Amino acid sequence: MKSAEVSTPGKLMLFGEHAVVYGRPCIVTAVDQRMNVIAEIRERNILQLIAPDVGLPNYLQDIDDLGKNPNIPKGARFVEIAVKNFFEKYAVKSGLKIETRSDFSSEFGFGSSSAVTVGVIKALSELFDLKLTEQKLFDLSYKTVLDIQGVGSGFDLAAAIWGETLWFVGGGKTIIPLDGGNLPIVVGYTGIKADTPTLVRKVEEENRKYPKTIEKIFEAITLITEEAKDILERRDWVKLGDLMNLNQGLLDSLGVNTKVLSSLIYAAREAGAFGAKLSGAGGGDCMIALVDNQTREAVERAIDKAGGKVLRIKTGAEGVRK
Repeated sequence: MKSAEVSTPGKLMLFGEHAVVYGRPCIVTAVDQRMNVIAEIRERNILQLIAPDVGLPNYLQDIDDLGKNPNIPKGARFVEIAVKNFFEKYAVKSGLKIETRSDFSSEFGFGSSSAVTVGVIKALSELFDLKLTEQKLFDLSYKTVLDIQGVGSGFDLAAAIWGETLWFVGGGKTIIPLDGGNLPIVVGYTGIKADTPTLVRKVEEENRKYPKTIEKIFEAITLITEEAKDILERRDWVKLGDLMNLNQGLLDSLGVNTKVLSSLIYAAREAGAFGAKLSGAGGGDCMIALVDNQTREAVERAIDKAGGKVLRIKTGAEGVRK
């Protein structure tokens, strides 16, 4: 049977959380923790998904019923809807076996849903000999995420597709690679899985209640993100750390910080990090701290002592690949 295997990176948000949902820019980087997707054409009219990382050792769904069950298991949702959308978009159909394996836990907030969505659509394009451009891969992946979540900006999909460190404007209006390389970052995991759509809707509710105030916060986040773009490419870690701290203060004002995230962020700063902030939607998942060779070990120890789990990753990773 014909098969295809692809690999997609996870992501970390550096600047611009939440504002990006409202068409503002952000800076996101791909990380070297990867999602592997193996897709194989099968004769039976069944989608078989083997995804032990998310508790699905053998999920089965009739191809004709893709997307019709309102109670698709969470671990299968993005795979099943990605397959459905691909079949409808390109007028193809087949039984499939799809297997996913991840270097990172879906708990970490590294964008596992986006990574698997991109991986499935890319693998299907290889199986059916369709040469999708990066933009077409993004558009179909973005549709899939919106079909499931109803909200999202697409920055994590862009990181999975293009890789590297990207300047991204909400909805994929602008996607520009930045000269970021492997940034001197320490990542601390809180041990708490965040619910991104819920947090996005929380900010949306604040925006409805206090539109003028929230707009000013988004404007300030945008100014920080724009300044960070140039400073990142100059590799001025002291100033970049200052901007991270400013960005964190604004995220705090949006109500997406938590006591656990704060404890890790302040522990990192007090241990000598140039700056530290949450990364992503907030509410849990990860924080990041900007360090140098002299402060890295002390910052890692401080995060560990504060109850976080230090994750060793490299940024600026390669995008989706066969």
